[in-house]
Amino acid sequence: MRIRTTSVRTKAMGAVVSAVLGAAALAGCSSSSESEEEAGGSPSSAAASVEGAQKAAAVLAADKEAHDGDLSTSGAEDVTLAGKGVTLTEGGTYRLSGKLSDGQVLVNAPGQKVTLILDGVDISSSSGAAIAATEAEELVVVLADGSENTLSDADSYEEGADADAALFSAGDLTVGGAGSLTVHGNGNDGIVSKDGLVIASGTVTVEAADDGVRGKDYLVVKGGAVKVSARGDGLKSDNTEDTKAGYIAVSAGTVQVTAAGDGVDAATDLVVTGGTLDVTAQATDDSSAHGLKSGVITVLEKGTVKVDASADGLHSDAAVHLGGAKVTVAAGDDGVHAEGDLVISQGTVAITRSNEGLEGKDITVAGGSTKVTSGDDGVNASGSTASSEDQGGGPGGGPGGGGGGGSVGDFSLKVTGGTLVIDADGDGFDSNGTAEITGGTLVVNGPETGGNGALDVNGGFTVSGGVLLAAGSAGMAVAPDEESGQGWLSATLDSTVAAGTTLHIVDSDGKVVASYVTAKAIQNVVYSSAALESGSEYRIWSGGRAAGEETGGMYPAGDLDGADEIATVTAGDAPEGGFGGGPRR
Repeated sequence: MRIRTTSVRTKAMGAVVSAVLGAAALAGCSSSSESEEEAGGSPSSAAASVEGAQKAAAVLAADKEAHDGDLSTSGAEDVTLAGKGVTLTEGGTYRLSGKLSDGQVLVNAPGQKVTLILDGVDISSSSGAAIAATEAEELVVVLADGSENTLSDADSYEEGADADAALFSAGDLTVGGAGSLTVHGNGNDGIVSKDGLVIASGTVTVEAADDGVRGKDYLVVKGGAVKVSARGDGLKSDNTEDTKAGYIAVSAGTVQVTAAGDGVDAATDLVVTGGTLDVTAQATDDSSAHGLKSGVITVLEKGTVKVDASADGLHSDAAVHLGGAKVTVAAGDDGVHAEGDLVISQGTVAITRSNEGLEGKDITVAGGSTKVTSGDDGVNASGSTASSEDQGGGPGGGPGGGGGGGSVGDFSLKVTGGTLVIDADGDGFDSNGTAEITGGTLVVNGPETGGNGALDVNGGFTVSGGVLLAAGSAGMAVAPDEESGQGWLSATLDSTVAAGTTLHIVDSDGKVVASYVTAKAIQNVVYSSAALESGSEYRIWSGGRAAGEETGGMYPAGDLDGADEIATVTAGDAPEGGFGGGPRR
């Protein structure tokens, strides 16, 4: 092995040019890096062809395999840092200690693996990266047990710099160990690999003038505690040329990100199968800052994900699958946005703040527990192929619309299982195409204003199973199709009922079929369950007491003591002045 003490000055790179994803694939599918809706075009055929129900294992199996990230440290050569730094020209394992007030560790070992054990180092460089592996097949950085290590780079980089981050590797990069590493990316990014990047363990803290942690082919977090503060994107994988690369995967550990750009930005796939991911993405200017962003598919299968973003909480240019993780989202725009499929199959999802809660071309809720709070539409199956009039105007649909007006687009909204509770100030359960409920439980606490409705479906709307309760204003009331396989009723009351009122749906035998405590002032209630029979008469009572387990304000039973009858309705009759399912006239 060869160690040479030297004074090294790297070239620099000032501006970071973000690549535009021309083609990214999963199982033969491609996608663009910008939302087609934002760009003003129609949803791409690629987005529509990405299967949203894919499991994490299948997505990762189609991607480039991540390197092992071996952290073995046997046979290490001790190196005490001094002067302007060191240059390592041969593969091997080196234990570094000491301080460089203005120096650099340069790795120039083409085609070889170099392991650096950081054992209490403090490296600061005024001329470039603190550690720069400009030539190496793989760089492994091991944080010695109990050690504290700090890397700090130059305040700026010249264009064309060989290395442009405080910790840089031209080859694969692995970071792990039982120590800590603090990285100050003063001039550009914090930690960068031009190939694949794996964080296996350790405590890693990054502050960056631009992106925090960036792996070109992939960024994999397998453990440890990672904390990133970035003025650009937090975690990023940006290979836009290889359809099997450009992905981010988190399987364990804790990751905390604060970013002025996107919190987590994957050119292709973003997969979480464990650990904790806590992301705050707040733009400091007019730019867009999504919490989690993917070019092809986002799959959140296990673990805990918390997002607070000034734009979309979760955004995919193609598909999103929420398949078992505990997800909490607060968003300035959409809570979850997919240009193609949006599937919820398991787990718990809470959209605590949003403009529109869930938005996608084809939305399916098949399982899990989902709660949505939105300033506009709660759940909206739509896309840019529908006119702004069809979508109600405004961002992602906006206020207005309602009542099933507009043409029928190629969009679908399905509830087949699980629980979905919506609290919406705009349309609650909204499809610019078709909608169907075949199972599960859907409760919609809809709008108080007449220009929107708890239900808004432009095309066919059928209920053949499950439980539906939707309450809101009466001006644009929508009910299921008469051809639905399950009985339903729509009751428009003579006057508005105040928030906090207990309502009961009572059959001809005086049995309470369901009870509901209004969350807002409402005048229309739609209910469907296996207990209803089309053509039969039901009465609505006000007062008394709800009983049983509550779901979004709905209860399975109630007590009529002290209640008054306020309306009579026949199951299967569309609301007066409102709309049944199917195209509106």
